[in-house]
Amino acid sequence: MFKKIKFQFIALSFLILSSAAVQAQCAMCRAALGGESNVAQAQAVNDGIVYLMAIPYILVGGIGYAVYRLYKKKKTT
Repeated sequence: MFKKIKFQFIALSFLILSSAAVQAQCAMCRAALGGESNVAQAQAVNDGIVYLMAIPYILVGGIGYAVYRLYKKKKTT
């Protein structure tokens, strides 16, 4: 039991501490926003893409946690 919790803690710590800046642009967006004059606009597009990419993962994680909690609750009763 404690080994499993310890592994999960170490894995979560590694994922949090190893985060880096993400550059998420498709080739067409990079070509359209390339150049010195569009730096702020390109950064805004990057942030929007990362935001849109993160939402499905958060939703799936939340649904998975809810299912897990319901399964554990049903198993104890």
